[in-house]
Amino acid sequence: MIEVKNITKHYGRRTAVDDVSFNVNKGDVLGFLGPNGAGKTTTMNIITGYISSDSGEVLIDGKSILDDPKEAKKLIGYLPEMPPLYNDMTVQKYLEFMFRLKKVKLPMKEHIASVCKMVQIDDITDRIIKHLSKGYRQRVGLAQALLGDPPVLILDEPSVGLDPAQMIGMRNLIKELGKKHTVILSSHVLSEIQSVCGRIVVINNGRIAAEGKTDELTGTARGTTMMRIVIEGREQAGYSMLKNIDSVTRVYKKGETEKGCYEFLVESTRDVRRLIYRTIAKSDLNIMAMQPAGHSLEEIFLDVVSGNNN
Repeated sequence: MIEVKNITKHYGRRTAVDDVSFNVNKGDVLGFLGPNGAGKTTTMNIITGYISSDSGEVLIDGKSILDDPKEAKKLIGYLPEMPPLYNDMTVQKYLEFMFRLKKVKLPMKEHIASVCKMVQIDDITDRIIKHLSKGYRQRVGLAQALLGDPPVLILDEPSVGLDPAQMIGMRNLIKELGKKHTVILSSHVLSEIQSVCGRIVVINNGRIAAEGKTDELTGTARGTTMMRIVIEGREQAGYSMLKNIDSVTRVYKKGETEKGCYEFLVESTRDVRRLIYRTIAKSDLNIMAMQPAGHSLEEIFLDVVSGNNN
């Protein structure tokens, strides 16, 4: 459905996107991750046709976003990080305006009502947008993206600025949309990406740093096991001991869980529980808890982006 082929974008001497390629199949929900300045938003702007790349191409269902922009853009619903809202309009008038601007061919009244019900704003359509909460404004922006029922949705930080309850609501909504649409979702909320997306692409320094199915990146496909350990005593001493145990490949500091107790995630190529017990028993530290733990997307992200943990 979406083919990104060797796109590159320069801003003066700086390379924002460097030979990036990936595909999104029909029905996929793809998580697009990267630290600030990694080239994430630039890539999404190129995919939507908001800006052009210096080289490479983007195809939406076989249609070039550069050579056939009108037809390609018809297939895309785009929610940028800052939704393009007209704050002095009511929700209804804004959506009618966007409906006409997009030249949607569906029956306007029925279609807008259906979209509003889908994103759960059907009870506020007569309210002025500037008086809405951040969560409702995000939903209005999403309704705008859904006008015309496009097969592709590109959502850039849809949960930014939302409170926890609003984030859960947005996450559930995206899951539902993923049943009908091909979705690219950019977010800094890694738990959202992990729970919603079937595939993940991580971009760093303008290049693809990791790509794969979510369960493959976070599960046993990495060929390692993960243990959660809480140690009483000095954090740095515990970190150093764990890091130097045979077969341990990485140790992640997770911070203080209670006074004087520190949590670590220990990645290893085999079962190292006995080695950990013996090592800690010889020191003045105490093990307060130890249990198996899956790889979180947070660890994968930090691993890919930084290559180490300090």
